[in-house]
Amino acid sequence: MMDSGNVLPGPAYALRDVTFGYGTRFRDHSEPVLKAVTCSIDSGKILGILGPNGSGKSTLLKLLAKVFHPRSGTIELFGNPISVLSQAEVARQVALVPQETMQIFPFTIAEMVLMGRFPHHRGWGGWHWEDSDDWQIAHQAMEDLDVTHLGSRLVTDVSGGERQRAVIARALTQEPQILLLDEPTAFLDLHHQLDIARILRRLNRERALTVILVSHDLNLASQYCDRLMLLHHGQIVKVGSPLEVLRPDLLESVYGCPVLIDGHPQSGLPRVSLPV
Repeated sequence: MMDSGNVLPGPAYALRDVTFGYGTRFRDHSEPVLKAVTCSIDSGKILGILGPNGSGKSTLLKLLAKVFHPRSGTIELFGNPISVLSQAEVARQVALVPQETMQIFPFTIAEMVLMGRFPHHRGWGGWHWEDSDDWQIAHQAMEDLDVTHLGSRLVTDVSGGERQRAVIARALTQEPQILLLDEPTAFLDLHHQLDIARILRRLNRERALTVILVSHDLNLASQYCDRLMLLHHGQIVKVGSPLEVLRPDLLESVYGCPVLIDGHPQSGLPRVSLPV
């Protein structure tokens, strides 16, 4: 696996006046999904992107992975304009774990994890399933995510928590410097939510892996993220530590409902509750 013991100098991302809209409506001057977003994202940290539905969280994540291209503005990846990088070059540095979708193809867990090696081969003709280095890297990722025992199982036959760990293992098989995740704990029970959160923190701490995740779980983000970004109507409201972002005035203005905030009994970090 990639040696991520040292954080690369400079920010992981630098965004300047990034605006994005979908389809022809944007060209007809309709409301963009993201509006002139400017920010710097530190490398080697865990950043949680928060905000209501429709605030632009998932769109921002896809822009960072170069799945989408901004209509205007610039995005730099480790100081390089992402616009001049090929999709394969980006994928060798950035791995995206999208929201869970139905797996319709009968791949085994091992086969799915091995697919993470694709960006490291040139074109379809350069893909070699039997490459021993690829298998070794995939096997290590499966060990790290505790899914080795599931290798021969079909993706369709494992639980949601097991599948999510396998998808993260596939992302690690890309040997990225940045891991992007879109609601990685959605639809999981409490045990598997905690499991995924702890895995992400361990990967970040042990490898200095930059982790950027979208979440609707304010409390989990508070406990496991170093920094938080709060979005509303396609704009950044606040970026800072959990203490700086999870404030009653900010959350009430963004989410449109009253909140109660106290300190977590173990960590002292903000804990958000709703009034009864």
